[in-house]
Amino acid sequence: MIETQDSLRDCLAPAKLNLFLHITGRRPNGYHDLQTVFQLLDWGDTLHFTRRHDGRITRTVEVEGVPAEHDLTVRAATLLKEHTGTGEGVEIDIEKRLPMGAGLGGGSSDAATTLLALNRLWKLNLQREELQALALKLGADVPFFVFGKNAFAEGVGEALEAVQLPPRHFLVVTPRVHVPTAEIFSENSLTRDTKTRTIAVFLAQQATQNGWPDSFGHNDMQAVVAGKYAEVAQVLRWFESVSNSIAPARMTGSGASVFAAFASRSEAESARARLLAEQPDWRSAVASSLNTHPLFAFAA
Repeated sequence: MIETQDSLRDCLAPAKLNLFLHITGRRPNGYHDLQTVFQLLDWGDTLHFTRRHDGRITRTVEVEGVPAEHDLTVRAATLLKEHTGTGEGVEIDIEKRLPMGAGLGGGSSDAATTLLALNRLWKLNLQREELQALALKLGADVPFFVFGKNAFAEGVGEALEAVQLPPRHFLVVTPRVHVPTAEIFSENSLTRDTKTRTIAVFLAQQATQNGWPDSFGHNDMQAVVAGKYAEVAQVLRWFESVSNSIAPARMTGSGASVFAAFASRSEAESARARLLAEQPDWRSAVASSLNTHPLFAFAA
């Protein structure tokens, strides 16, 4: 990241993985209770922020399928401006790498990076808890990225407790299909009664399995998505032939991305090289785990 008095450049908005995702209930308002562990990655979108002194908030690039007024970065900046009453403005430039509808948290991460970056650029000095409360107005995953540490999450994803996770390297594969989150959550076949687990059970099981909880939990959405989208099922089948991953592949979030963990980056790169030879149309990336968000220090 490059910081000047009037700009913040090369701000990473990191992707996330759901190491497991349990749907434990459904609320009267239609929202779902869940349990998950969020893992930050060193791969994501890159955002650039330039202060405007006329108070305007603008996005300088086109994002396919996302008008500026619906963009979560613009919405986050507008929300923060209205909340604080600041007269500052900003130009936002986005380099998109994370595919949309992939379960990697791209838009949510962009929004959180915007809140953290503008807290610094506009010299607002808001506390992290206050930013997290604002973040929840933008989406269920946004508070996690503002929280800025790998976390065991409950509720709709806003109740967060930091966890220490072992260093890992991941191959993330995304077929060329967009999976709408709302569609999967509304599926009648989606189970919503997975038994709640405690963070202590998760950490204890992780400690007994060489640092990777390969038999802990599952993703309740995976079977639903694989049944509706053959492309996701195909990626899961391809991963079954990968022998050097630490644990079986899983889908993240509501899909469509699927990931597997490896003990070393070179092993993950080797699996990706094979993937590129066999399935060149699938989007893929090798990413390593992060312990904290790159802009973590921008909120107290």
